[in-house]
Amino acid sequence: MSRTAIIVTAAIIAAVVLVVAVCFGRYAYRRHQRAQVLNKREDDQVRYAFVMNPSKPQAKRCRMQIKRFCRRREITDFVFIDTTLERDGYACARQALADGASVVVAVGGDGTVRTVASAMAGTGHAMGIVPIGTGNLFARNMGIPVDDIEAALTVATSHGERMVDVGRLSLLDSEKERKVGHAFLIIAGIGFDARMIDDTSPELKKNISWLAYFSGGMKNMFTPKYRGSMSLTTADGTTHTKEDLEFRTFMSGNCGQIPVFSLMPNAVYDDGVLDFEIIDTRGGLLGWVNLFGDVMHQTITGKAEQAPWTTNSTIDQLQGISAEVRLETPALAQVDGDTLQETKHIMFTVEPRSLCVRVPITANR
Repeated sequence: MSRTAIIVTAAIIAAVVLVVAVCFGRYAYRRHQRAQVLNKREDDQVRYAFVMNPSKPQAKRCRMQIKRFCRRREITDFVFIDTTLERDGYACARQALADGASVVVAVGGDGTVRTVASAMAGTGHAMGIVPIGTGNLFARNMGIPVDDIEAALTVATSHGERMVDVGRLSLLDSEKERKVGHAFLIIAGIGFDARMIDDTSPELKKNISWLAYFSGGMKNMFTPKYRGSMSLTTADGTTHTKEDLEFRTFMSGNCGQIPVFSLMPNAVYDDGVLDFEIIDTRGGLLGWVNLFGDVMHQTITGKAEQAPWTTNSTIDQLQGISAEVRLETPALAQVDGDTLQETKHIMFTVEPRSLCVRVPITANR
């Protein structure tokens, strides 16, 4: 190897080491700052119910950590309620409240958080979150630590709450489904996004986390578009109807930030409205490349607008308190990553500031 090559290689290695050191330094500094803030919070000595998803890889270790934490903080009145295939987070949270719990803590991923929140909305009781899932998207949007169970427990068991909106997706095809109103805290949608989630391997998610969704997305890039009509009601009560609706995916968001990307820069979790995106592509692969550029553009700029060079994709961004969609052909639906059945008639609604969530005092809005 020539001297020049050795120097270049050494320089690259030194640069990588420097970047890693800076990243670790920033991470350690943020944890130190967070610990200082959380140590000032006032413990809340009430009855706690930890609703836990025992299927998560970290569940067993997390259960032991919670017990040690409670002993150390002298929290003696707490119970664990495990979710099962027959009893989801909603049923567990309702049981916890019926048994006298003051605070219900969801211990799991976004699915557990969503179903527990569905039961807690409108009750006035606080909900804590200990994120041990794959994406933990709602916890990230709320500023709850996703890499430190001890810190998340401190947040969940001490004073510091925020009232947030809860979205509801109702499938209006049948009377039975019409009454359900599936809760969502992050993003619900129909079409491509639901197909992508449904076609993503759970095992792959365990291995590479949220990156696994790219495989599901690639399988559905060239599926047929959806057509129908939409009626959107804005915050002032005005209803706007669009008859010639055509899209790849139709999404409604309460929070718009996901790992790396900003899907809905204008989405705010306590503003009383939902953000809607109608996404379409044309021209085959070029359209998807354009769409990726649009998402990167709004991620970098923080603005809900398409890249100026876009030619083969569209992202229509709207806000409202409800939206009703009727489709010509059935589309798969999803709420916060949980797929529902196919539907041709959907209603999105919002329950403003109906959920009390324990968050760090310094959580960004």
